[in-house]
Amino acid sequence: MAGFASIDEVRDFFANDRFATENGISLVEVDASHAVSEMAIAPRHRNALGGVMGGAIFTLADFAFAALTNDSDHAAVAQQVSVNFLSGAKGGKLIATARYRKDGRSSCVVNVDVVDDTGREIAQFVATGFKLNGAK
Repeated sequence: MAGFASIDEVRDFFANDRFATENGISLVEVDASHAVSEMAIAPRHRNALGGVMGGAIFTLADFAFAALTNDSDHAAVAQQVSVNFLSGAKGGKLIATARYRKDGRSSCVVNVDVVDDTGREIAQFVATGFKLNGAK
C-alpha cells in the first residue's frame, strides 16, 4: 500500500478489476506486508459436483496477490503461479491472505493461504511476480 494513502484508495483502484469484483471478491485488509481478500460462496462459484470451482479459488488468491504487489507507484504481474487445492470448503466464505516470501528489486514471491470461515485450509497459492519498470 506504499503508494496509496488509505485502504479506500486501494479499493477504488481495484474496483476496475471487474472479473474479481463481479464474482463477489472484496478487499478486507492491505498494508506493505500482507493483503486479505474474501468471497462469500454463492451458487455461481460451484462446479458440477457442488464444490467450489478451482477457478473461483484461484481468482480469490490472485486478487490478494495483486492487492499486495500493486500500488499507485508500482505494478507487478504474476509470472508463474502454482496452486495446491487442499480440501473442499465447508463454510460459507473463503478468505485469502497474501504475504511476501521475498520482495526483491525486480521480482517477488508471494504465498497466499486460502481458508474458509470455519478455519479449514482450502488452498495454498504461490506466485512469482515480475515488477514492471516505473509507475503504473
